[in-house]
Amino acid sequence: MKKQVPHESGSALWFEFLLIYVTGQMGSSGKNQIYLVTGGCGFLGKNLVQMLLKEEPGLAEVRVFDLHLDESMRHLDRVTLIQGDISNLEDVKAAMKGAHLVIHTASLVDVWGRVSPEKITAVNVQGTQNVIEACVTQGTQYLIYTSSMEVVGPNARGDPFFRGNEDTKYEVVHTEPYPVSKAKAERLVIEANGRAVEGGKQLVTCALRPTGIYGEHHPLMKQFYEKGLSTKKCLIRAVPASTEHGRVYVGNVSWMHLLVARKIQESPSAVSGQVYFCYDDSPYKSYEDFNMEFLGSCGFRMLGSRPLLPSFLLRFMALFNAFLQWLLKPLCNYAPILNPYTLTVVRTTFTVQTSKAKEHFGYQPLYSWEESRARTVKWLQEIDAQRDAGK
Repeated sequence: MKKQVPHESGSALWFEFLLIYVTGQMGSSGKNQIYLVTGGCGFLGKNLVQMLLKEEPGLAEVRVFDLHLDESMRHLDRVTLIQGDISNLEDVKAAMKGAHLVIHTASLVDVWGRVSPEKITAVNVQGTQNVIEACVTQGTQYLIYTSSMEVVGPNARGDPFFRGNEDTKYEVVHTEPYPVSKAKAERLVIEANGRAVEGGKQLVTCALRPTGIYGEHHPLMKQFYEKGLSTKKCLIRAVPASTEHGRVYVGNVSWMHLLVARKIQESPSAVSGQVYFCYDDSPYKSYEDFNMEFLGSCGFRMLGSRPLLPSFLLRFMALFNAFLQWLLKPLCNYAPILNPYTLTVVRTTFTVQTSKAKEHFGYQPLYSWEESRARTVKWLQEIDAQRDAGK
């Protein structure tokens, strides 16, 4: 006699299908997918790639798109290096083909006048537009943009921004090419949210605004170290210690990108079209005092508990540098660290909160301040030891 198989009701079958679908959707992030990281050989990009490889073992491939490739990354498993120009649409389209998600970190960061405004616009604005168009034509549904706190400020007047969030009212007044370009690029990304992409889906976008990023292998930190050697490791205090800035460790910036990459696929509506400040538990301090947290381990000393240079003298030096830069432009690229814009930035309190990122996708710093500091100090001490050994 043939055994009877119990007949499943339509509702039971539907529930089973729904359960399989939901489970599959929740586990889809990073499973056998291709991620594209533009600017993946830069300071942040390289750190982000390493974190993706470590924390997302299900990724099939991490594509690294950059104008200048870091050949040391070629041996990394699941990494494909692609050389190309972000300001060239065809280069971007070729790199984007087949990618499920793109993290767009490629950017020209210049507040000293080392790069022409036209070049900054071509990379930061046109490059971002190219990424968006490539997403649309290649069917890449998810775009995460690495913006900057300088989209908000400090503004040209030096108005303070104290423990602000994404909704804090603040008059944005930009005149310099870099913050202007980042603001335009971020707006392009947010306005592109919801655009139809090839295949019938909609583009989902969001942007992260890191404060000043620090960490091992940061080129600007190394530059500060080398500059301090010329003054026998003695630094003169130039801004009040009461000035506060929010700085964020590179590992925590990468971690936030990874978390939002998961969330944008698992629950697109939670983050679509949103912007988020990116900060961690690093102490709020002036740029000078914060840098001394690391340089002090190499024997550097800060002279003065108060600014040793009058405010008017610093202002004069900044304006004089700007005049020299204009005067020497036909002959050479004179681009000192001190200019009117950088002086405004370092003298203006600008601190942010990340409660929105915590609420929307569960962001908590992966690295504590103590660990972030220890990692950066160890790197600088190694540089210092190598210099001493070379004497």
